[in-house]
Order: sequence, then structure tokens, then C-alpha cells
Amino acid sequence: MKIRIDKQLLKSLAMMASVIEARDAYTGGHLWRVSQYSQHVAEAAGLPAEMVFLSRLGGFLHDIGKISIPDVILGKRGKLTEPEYEMVKTHPGIGATLIQDHPLGSLALPAVHQHHEWVNGRGYPDRLQSDQISIFARIVSIADAFDALTSTRPYRRGVDLMPAVEALKAERGSQFDARLLDAFIQRSRLPGIQEIVGTSQRGVRMVCCPTCGPVITVSSSARDGDVGYCRVCGKQHRLHRDGDTFVVEPTGAKGTADDLKPCPETGSIDAFVSRAPQWVDI
Repeated sequence: MKIRIDKQLLKSLAMMASVIEARDAYTGGHLWRVSQYSQHVAEAAGLPAEMVFLSRLGGFLHDIGKISIPDVILGKRGKLTEPEYEMVKTHPGIGATLIQDHPLGSLALPAVHQHHEWVNGRGYPDRLQSDQISIFARIVSIADAFDALTSTRPYRRGVDLMPAVEALKAERGSQFDARLLDAFIQRSRLPGIQEIVGTSQRGVRMVCCPTCGPVITVSSSARDGDVGYCRVCGKQHRLHRDGDTFVVEPTGAKGTADDLKPCPETGSIDAFVSRAPQWVDI
């Protein structure tokens, strides 16, 4: 079936996902990075341009169902309890329900619903295995896991690229599709992957709150001397340019409710939408 990509409709889907991500101070840029890694996996596997786009879209939308997960669970610093983990495991199904009636939802539905399935059948929500899992979900699964390993979360610090690759290798053929993982590992030796690690969008490195630790997502429009806020502790900080990133200086002030409201990063969304094709076959 051939589907026309209306760019305003595509932007509305991406904005939904971005608003949800803005709730979580530890995952700034996660959707953009997973989208980029998914593109790399698809390209390395030799997939055609339309499938590369659908992989990138699935990566951007994969966590949209986390709107249903309470903030206290998303930001928990310790290990999740069994009931909390069971709640987290509902997000693929909820994400699928959220987008299934959207005019472009079918483009990302398999990736959203199946990205936590394992090729050995031990994933969730449906315990699918091997080729029962959409290729887009198998791609996003690798990209999502790689970003989780290389990103700082409430319960641990991220690791460097090579230890993350070794951790993925350990799940080759069990959690991850062997052919797709091998393609990504080959691609990971090139500079493009390293340039994405630790960024919230192309060329914009993330920094951490010097008071309480969570990630501070820096806007692409940020300038030396700009003031920002940590959405966890509420403290104000000033940004000082240092090469390709910023040094964060606490000011001692606290932000108001308006200062601390979630603000989706529209720059990466606009860039994503602008690169979409006019039509795709699904």
C-alpha cells in the first residue's frame, strides 16, 4: 500500500513523542539518538531508502507509549520492583493504541509495538520470535539498547562505545537479530556513530546538572551566557561555551513553574520532517 507523507501530520506524530520525552530529565535526546542509530543499522544492512526512513521514524516514535508510565517510575534511581517493571512493560501496547488511528500511524506501528520483542521469543509484549518480529522493530531494538547502554540513567552512568558494542554482542541471536547486529557493529567502527553518542541532536552535546546529576538537554540555539534550569532539582544554571559543549555554572536561584515546564526540542523534529519522502510503500 502506497502512503503519501503529509509533513504536517508527520510533525504531529513526532511532537507527540517529543512531548512525552520532555517529561523525563534523564532521556533528553533519546528519541533523536535512537532514530539516528536506527538509520545507521538500516543503511548498514543495505535496506532501500524507504525502509531506512521507516526505521528512522520507528526509532523516533518507539517510546510514545511511555506517556502512561508515572514519573516516579520513569525517574526512579533504584531498581524497579516487579509491579513497577510490569507497568513499564505496558508501554509498547499503549504506544500502538495511541498511534493506530493516526493517518500515518501505520508507518511506525510495528516498531512501536514490537521493539521489546527478542528474536529468541523471550521479549514482550507478545513473545514473538525471529521473523515474526517486524524488521523495523528488530532494528529499533538494537538502536534502543545501544543508546540505553551509552546514556546516563537514574540508576547508572553510561558506558563508552566499545563496551556497549561488546554488551550487544553477548545477546547476538538471542535478544538481537544476528545479521542486523553484525551490520551495526561494522558501522560502529566509523566516526558517525561516535558523533551521536552523548548528544541531544546533531552537534549538540548534553551536559549534566552539577547539583543533582540528571541530563540537561541543551537547545541547538543555546548561546554562551544563556540561563537554563534542571527539571529535577529546579536549580537555575548559566551555560558557558567550552568547545563543542557547555560548562554549567549554578547560579543559586530556583526556577518558577513556567521555567521548569517541559519544552520539546522542535529543531530536531523540523530537521527530521524535512528529510521525509513524499510517498512510501508499506
